[in-house]
Amino acid sequence: MTVSADGLPGTAAPGDPAPPPGLVVVGYFDQPAGYGVNRPRGADSWLFTWTTGGRGLLRHGSAEAPAGAGDLVVLAPGVPHRYGVETGARHWEFWWAHCQARPSWRSWLRPYDTGEGMYVVTPAPDAVHGRVEAAFRRMLADARWTGTEAPPDVAPEDEPVAVAHGTAARELALCSLEEVVLLTAGTARAPQPRPGVDPRVRRAQALIAADPAAPHTVRSLADQVALSPSRFAHLFTGQTGQSPMRALREARLRHAARLLESTDLSVERVAAASGFVSPFHFNRVFRERYGMPPGVYRAGGSMVGA
Repeated sequence: MTVSADGLPGTAAPGDPAPPPGLVVVGYFDQPAGYGVNRPRGADSWLFTWTTGGRGLLRHGSAEAPAGAGDLVVLAPGVPHRYGVETGARHWEFWWAHCQARPSWRSWLRPYDTGEGMYVVTPAPDAVHGRVEAAFRRMLADARWTGTEAPPDVAPEDEPVAVAHGTAARELALCSLEEVVLLTAGTARAPQPRPGVDPRVRRAQALIAADPAAPHTVRSLADQVALSPSRFAHLFTGQTGQSPMRALREARLRHAARLLESTDLSVERVAAASGFVSPFHFNRVFRERYGMPPGVYRAGGSMVGA
């Protein structure tokens, strides 16, 4: 069944804010039909959602994903998003966490990037569901740790949301969330190309992936797949959901992120090696995509955004 994020309900509370950056916030909700949140400016932190029952629907920029039991959906910062109970579903039961995530998680999530900073990690095998939920429960308890005594074994049942204020509590809570990321991303199957995609579109995608820094244009890509530029752009956009130049920019940003993670190249050289002519433009679009400047990303800043 085709789902559309246009069916998401409105904001549960007008102006409902996301937690401020720097905090680790975790919670467990079981929301009825009609629940929804709309953040036109996105959030300053990453949002992780793990569904345990019912159905949710999340939209991040132009990307969208339904969420059922066993689905981990992650939203990066700085991108308008909406989410709520999927139209026709009776409820949505899910764990969620807002945080500044560890840079090492990026490589685990990257294969599940659907575009614009939405990562859909599915399907996670049934065998890991229990451990994932246990990790979230432990995160909810650990977020309450004061650092002076042993962390609580379980969180109070009447307190479904916790904020980790202390450094020790934040790091301990992030350890549990890291287990969630590793268990799901390590066992789920990376998305395969959508069936029925025209071979010429796949060829263009392969050309972009092979050398994102090359001076590709709509015309040059169209020439290589024997289509007119207008026909190629129409076909590519219709079958992938984004224009050729948008796909190229995303590929260049992913390439730049890998260089920042794995090399000592200056930001200016990373920009040039990724196909960006202007360092200023590179800094702006990188920040829009990853929620932070390239230098902060390299230094281990936040990954980002219930």
